[in-house]
Amino acid sequence: MEGLLGGFATVFQPATLMYCFIGVFLGTVVGILPGLGPLTTIALLLPITYKMDVTSAIIMLSGIYYGVAYGGTITSVLMRIPGEASSVVTCLDGYEMARKGRAGAALGIAAIGSFVAGTIGVVAVSYLSPPLSRWVLAFGPAEYAMVMLAGLSLVTYFSSGSRLKALLMAGFGLLLGTVGSDPLAATPRLTFGVFHLTGGIDLAPLAIGLFGISEVLSMVLRKKEKMQVLAPPSSLLGFMPNREEARRSVGPVARGTVLGFIVGLIPGGGAVLATFLSYAVEKKLSKHPEQFGKGAVEGLAGPESANNSGTAGAFVPLLCMGVPANAITALLLGAFMIHGVAPGPTIMERQPELFWGVIASMYVGNVMLLILNLPLVGLFVKILDVPRAWLAPIILTVCLIGVYSTNSAAMDVLLAVMFGVIGYILRRYGYDLGIVILAYVLGVIFERSVRQALAISDGDLGIFVSSPLTITFAVITAVLVGLAFVPRKRAPGPADAAIAAAEVSQVK
Repeated sequence: MEGLLGGFATVFQPATLMYCFIGVFLGTVVGILPGLGPLTTIALLLPITYKMDVTSAIIMLSGIYYGVAYGGTITSVLMRIPGEASSVVTCLDGYEMARKGRAGAALGIAAIGSFVAGTIGVVAVSYLSPPLSRWVLAFGPAEYAMVMLAGLSLVTYFSSGSRLKALLMAGFGLLLGTVGSDPLAATPRLTFGVFHLTGGIDLAPLAIGLFGISEVLSMVLRKKEKMQVLAPPSSLLGFMPNREEARRSVGPVARGTVLGFIVGLIPGGGAVLATFLSYAVEKKLSKHPEQFGKGAVEGLAGPESANNSGTAGAFVPLLCMGVPANAITALLLGAFMIHGVAPGPTIMERQPELFWGVIASMYVGNVMLLILNLPLVGLFVKILDVPRAWLAPIILTVCLIGVYSTNSAAMDVLLAVMFGVIGYILRRYGYDLGIVILAYVLGVIFERSVRQALAISDGDLGIFVSSPLTITFAVITAVLVGLAFVPRKRAPGPADAAIAAAEVSQVK
């Protein structure tokens, strides 16, 4: 409790509080704009954080991450267009409620459920992190190597689309992580005679190229379409659900909170998987499953709660183990490393103001989001009126300036443009770019841990199956890699219809 109070003292400093507000505000805006997700935004802002202190930088970037979940709800309910992937399920029943004249109630249920779930998720992070950090302190290089390998396997397994494509993207990310000097022998690898690459490929040009510049190309080439927006309520009372709607929301919010947090802990799980699982659970438990997809309150409250608690859960492996649960937390891990901080079991003792400051900022950020998102819905929706012809060049300019400012190197700009073209092509053919970033970040840690473990064991590979923990992670990895080649067979459901609608609305 003393550490958390110290975290609040850090957050309530004027400058830190301002960065927290900037983060959640940008997160809401980004959540509203279809296509411009948290990955792109965090990648764009990564170079800017170089000049900031590490606590303010991580608090701002984290605010974008969990703020997106709120913003994506607005367009899902009012327009049936998910602002980002985890809001796809909200389109199913949220939009149908809005068509029935209950847009305010739908937004109110989503905001309150998100606030409750996000707050409970942060409380769970506060209590789970200290004991987990103490447990992770017992990890050696072999345990870390197997954790990284199992985490990457889980991400690949849970990815949307073809698992073979996911494996290819994981391999691509691992390959990019090997470019540069060998960490032990200092000999150049895959540099092709380019001196700039001897230090490796920086995270900034890679992330900004794959997500920022490729998004600009998508914006320019995407067909323009007319978007119909259902009117939000004009008063705060209009956002209040009636007694029956409130009663039906309680159970789904509670179940979604628990389910979302647990799924968020798993590498590859994240908020997207949590929302789909929550929707399936609520439909299974409902006495009237036929109402789902037609404006069922449970189909909105459960997934929205799972979305936010899943976001909170993803911070546990990042802060306590230094293992990102998804591509966004991989970028956050990169931000830590850029500032010379290695998140993991020792961060609580070495930099408690950073560790507890991030957790305390999530409490404060959730309150800010609740206050922001209901009164200002009408204003946020107006953001969609910004012409794409203005938005694309602004984003491109920010991308290029951000990349160049990192090392003042023209080669970084060239790399960013190259990765932007590659990213656009991969998007067109349905490849998950998030896995590339995750594999790139994990690969560096994985290689270092493997080399250290082999040095300790004198080259004996048996060290990777020498303890119950390493054997467990080795079995998990083997099973998941095997399952990756088993064809997926499932019947199409209403969630598929929502995904199809989202894809149609964002034709590239």
